[in-house]
Amino acid sequence: MTDKNADLAGPGIGNYDDVFESLPKDYEALLPPKERMDAVFAMKKYIEENLCRELNLHMVQVPLIVDKDSGVNDYLDRDGSRTPVEFLCGLGLEKPITAQVVQAATKWKRVALKQFGCKVGEGICTDMKAVRKDYFLDHDHSAYVDQWDWERVITMEERNLDFLKDVVQKIWKVIRGAGRMAQDMFPELKTSKYPDFPDELTFLHAEEILDMYPDLPRKERETRVLKEKSPAIFIIGIGWPLKDGYPHEMRAADYDDWATGTIVKNNEHYHGLNGDILVWNPVTERRHELTSMGIRVTKESLKVQLKMSGQEDFLNLPYHQAILNDEIPLSIGGGIGQSRTYMYLLRTAHIGEVSVSVWPKILKDICAQKNILVLE
Repeated sequence: MTDKNADLAGPGIGNYDDVFESLPKDYEALLPPKERMDAVFAMKKYIEENLCRELNLHMVQVPLIVDKDSGVNDYLDRDGSRTPVEFLCGLGLEKPITAQVVQAATKWKRVALKQFGCKVGEGICTDMKAVRKDYFLDHDHSAYVDQWDWERVITMEERNLDFLKDVVQKIWKVIRGAGRMAQDMFPELKTSKYPDFPDELTFLHAEEILDMYPDLPRKERETRVLKEKSPAIFIIGIGWPLKDGYPHEMRAADYDDWATGTIVKNNEHYHGLNGDILVWNPVTERRHELTSMGIRVTKESLKVQLKMSGQEDFLNLPYHQAILNDEIPLSIGGGIGQSRTYMYLLRTAHIGEVSVSVWPKILKDICAQKNILVLE
């Protein structure tokens, strides 16, 4: 069993012997590659249109590169272990711009709400592409990342769990609808080999899951709750240390609000206005994360979280100054993994069956043995 501290280190299985054991035996894709791409692009259109309608969002352009000094790049975690691709650009400049390839558009979106003139109840959605070079490359992690990064302006009164849950349910409705639309296009996707997509999500706080499985590390807790309680869950409160002293998972300190107290249960205080949608993937028989999202920090919770993370120097960066000076709106937002969603809805065993990236030879050899064709 993985220990709890090691389980915080980041995503990915971690070694290729375990990847081999994790990938299914006797696998056969439900759709050939060309038809699979037809389904991918049909679902992409469906999700973008319906997500915008359900949450009142507008599709906008999104940066691939940002200025390092702006502070808007996403560092994904709090330990600094996953760093962005960085380079100098600007021919003829006395001092070139230090540019970074985005790892996600999480912080950029909140600033962009003001740039696009979004009012309360209105927001933006992006077709975000990113590079995360420090991932372990396995069946559902790629160095190439695509997400629907979205953000919406909210009021102070909407900073509560009921509002968060309402938004999450709308997102799940869109994801489930995209899967059923693909099944209508390609009836072979609706097979007795796999159960259909769950109608409802189960909402659980990270503290409640810890109570269920107090001795297990985070990923194993998620696996057990998906197998034993519900095949589709939203885990609330990811980032604040739980009663065992560990956060459910490390989260960056400067976008989602994971410090605000939200629930008192059995005289215990639960924290966090954020969370993840996870599903049970019947093909890989593993936990499968689709989206991470949350109500964003206020200037008060930003200070608390940066202090807890030892990153108070970030307060001097333009993005963080904009929050402190009330120059950008309160918001809710998240990132929905495009390829992760296609993988789940099309019942593929590997993310490389729905997106093109680079893969190590050892992984390609494993996939070949498992009858999995990865695109490259």
